[in-house]
Amino acid sequence: MITMKRKALFFCLCHVLTVVFAQRQDILLNHQWMFRFSHQVDGATKRVDLPHTWNATDALSGKLDYKRGIGNYEKELFVAPEWRGKRLFLRFEGANSVTNVFVNRKHVGEHRGGYAAFVFEITDLVEYGAKNKVLVRVNNGEQLDVMPLVGDFNFYGGIYRDVHLLVTDRTCISPLDYASPGVYLTQQQVNEDQATVGVEVVLSHHSKTEEVELSVDVFEGVKRVCSQVKMVQLAQEGEVREKLVLHLLKPRLWNGREDPFCYRTVVSVKQAGKVIDVVEQPLGLRWFAVDPEKGFFLNGNHLPLHGVCRHQDRAELGNALRPQHHVEDVALIMEMGANAIRLAHYPQAALMYDEMDRRGIITWAEIPFVGPGGYADKGFIDQPSFRENGQLQLIELIRQNYNHPSILFWGLFNELKEVGDNPIDFVKELNALAKKEDPYRLTTAASNQSGELNRITECIAWNRYDGWYGSTVKSLADFLDETHRTYPSLNIGISEYGAGASIYHQQDSLKQPVPNSWWHPENWQTYYHMENWKIVHDRPFVWGSFIWNMFDFGAAHRTEGDRPGINDKGLVTFDRKIKKDAFYFYKANWNKRHPMVYLAQKRCDKRSKPLQEFMAFSTEKELELIVNGVNYGKCSTDRYATALWREVPLKKGANQVLVVATKNRSLTDQMVVYYD
Repeated sequence: MITMKRKALFFCLCHVLTVVFAQRQDILLNHQWMFRFSHQVDGATKRVDLPHTWNATDALSGKLDYKRGIGNYEKELFVAPEWRGKRLFLRFEGANSVTNVFVNRKHVGEHRGGYAAFVFEITDLVEYGAKNKVLVRVNNGEQLDVMPLVGDFNFYGGIYRDVHLLVTDRTCISPLDYASPGVYLTQQQVNEDQATVGVEVVLSHHSKTEEVELSVDVFEGVKRVCSQVKMVQLAQEGEVREKLVLHLLKPRLWNGREDPFCYRTVVSVKQAGKVIDVVEQPLGLRWFAVDPEKGFFLNGNHLPLHGVCRHQDRAELGNALRPQHHVEDVALIMEMGANAIRLAHYPQAALMYDEMDRRGIITWAEIPFVGPGGYADKGFIDQPSFRENGQLQLIELIRQNYNHPSILFWGLFNELKEVGDNPIDFVKELNALAKKEDPYRLTTAASNQSGELNRITECIAWNRYDGWYGSTVKSLADFLDETHRTYPSLNIGISEYGAGASIYHQQDSLKQPVPNSWWHPENWQTYYHMENWKIVHDRPFVWGSFIWNMFDFGAAHRTEGDRPGINDKGLVTFDRKIKKDAFYFYKANWNKRHPMVYLAQKRCDKRSKPLQEFMAFSTEKELELIVNGVNYGKCSTDRYATALWREVPLKKGANQVLVVATKNRSLTDQMVVYYD
């Protein structure tokens, strides 16, 4: 007799084999491209692999006029003779910012926008059984009708994400619906007892009129928990959108970091009993809401959102990141204990959204509708082509990422101004478009001013730098309380707060620096975050707060900190090698699962005063400080995971400083400081 375990294993193996042999081919085309700038008309090229940007050196050196123009990428693509009768698509995960594609010198199409994926069909343009020439011309020059127009970050040029060749049957789940997966899972009703999920599948058909079987199967591991089948009549050529409805009883919920569980949804197309296409998507069932008085709720439970912002670049690479770079970033975010993220200021790599789903991190995803902040020019030009591009980029963002359970907020703009061309009407159009595309998620935006712009989206958040760009830390509390009092029905969040810090700039006194100076002491960043976090933490009506920034990032126009070209507000250095002190403050407050103790100001190893203050962050309730073998007493950590010893004497020369958790003495941290 076959055991139930063997049956499950047999079913799983059969399912895997069916998918392997039935699924479209997805061939990575990252290797052996030939690159030249468009102005190099002599044809001189160099070999590059993707991901690639031509600005990894000049933009990150602080060169204001880093290369912004057209780069040409060329590749030979062998098209197998057995693919005749199939369909071929080129899929680009991201190229910045206007891309034109040619096959065998024939123009295939243009994509305008630097951060979303796009797909072109090349079925009728290739020669089968031969090498075909692919030319991709990418332009990162300033375009007045392509978002973003401005930004406090680098506009790296190049094909900086993967390129794929998709080979499908003549009938397939369409890759052409704004480069979406062609499958939309809409959670119409979800609670602890049941879930109703609408499934819409876009089928693309290039053959004679025929009937196919469309099936949707939902799996929990290898166990099928729900299934629907529908027979579909397809006309000779074109696209159809087919709808099915799934019902799940007693669903297991996607519950953020507590339990980021996802079902697997497998959508299959069969013809004459043979599987001809398969697409798999995650299904994370959850419901959520924001209350203007009580903040954010997930699955009916209050969940304060402790978040970070993230740019998609790093030292020496620019934005040409590989999978391990994204994974490393997520691991650092998880270590610190964040449960939310704002992926600023544009759509980011598909892997990031997958990781957010898998790790249970609530996600704010946004389009690059970016204002100037404190810089010149505008983020909005009131002309039809700009509006069309903004609408396109919003549709791409939503459709490509529709099925990610982690995404709960669609961001519509960052730091726009109402002077000159006023963006209010256009933001209203975008808000209406977002709700049409996805009625279930919430719209939000990041503001840095007062005005009607703050009352269009369902939620609003502010970029606040109280205690960095002038003012004092206390002014954040005044702003939040006054805004909440004046607009009690407004869902208020903090989209950015932060301060610059260089690990090389150390001082043993606390003095507020000049933001645009070459002196960014680390201890001021630590103080800034401690005081700002206390204010946010004590106001439950703040639906979410997002640190600016998780990592240092490139901004060629910056002339401050310890070198030009870098915005150093990150809690982790640009190369991801050093975690700044503020990182550990948040880790002690947010990550209670992993006991830790950390002595602040280790890098300040030269002290100028004989009496010193020592501070530690810890998940433990009580710590002891020992300096040069002398115990300076126990100190209870406060409600912000901080212990502080004042007026501790130092001797001339080297001083050994040790902090120990009293209940778990294996938890220690130490440093050596010098006093002359």
